[in-house]
Amino acid sequence: MSDQPRFESLEGLRGAGKSTIAPMLAAAREAALVPTVPAFYQPLRREVDRRENAEARMSFYLSALFTAADDIRRYLSAGTPVVVESYFARCLTNHRALGARLGITLPPDLPQPVTYYLVCAEDERQARLASRDKPDSRWDALVESSSGRVSDAYAGFPMYPVDTTGRGPDEVLQAILATDTQGAHARADAEPVGAHPHLLPPVPRRAEGAHRP
Repeated sequence: MSDQPRFESLEGLRGAGKSTIAPMLAAAREAALVPTVPAFYQPLRREVDRRENAEARMSFYLSALFTAADDIRRYLSAGTPVVVESYFARCLTNHRALGARLGITLPPDLPQPVTYYLVCAEDERQARLASRDKPDSRWDALVESSSGRVSDAYAGFPMYPVDTTGRGPDEVLQAILATDTQGAHARADAEPVGAHPHLLPPVPRRAEGAHRP
């Protein structure tokens, strides 16, 4: 078994609990909580999100993630565990569902996390989203209208499902801490991202839009 420190990521649809649980998991693990959109990217993030080009937006988030990956490597090399609130899986699945046509080959030496996929019953997830103070962006609305396609795209990634339905944050955290991750992708360097190692094939833009029949 690898002696590397833990690297853990949370994935899932909006409202599943990622932003609530990530700092709690980092505290429990005594880990660094690394933002996957670094602070100096934030002004440009707002500008990119105002545009309507899915490929440009995807490229921006990939750049931010590769920058964050350098920080993650430094923490892991120093023996410090790392937690992130989403990683490459979110960028690839969301933009794939939104019709981005870029074919992405991820380098094989990227730090690879143990990933927990937070799921929530749809009525409860929608209630959580409705209670948020922050207004939805155009991209948020598009991702919501494509939520089925996002979930389908997530299925290609190795992840441990964690149901957050009807659970408080402390209960969700305990479920994650109790998850047996000593299998094939238990540590940061053990499993490739994606169903096909390091590759997300190009996805054609389809005229029928985001709604599933």
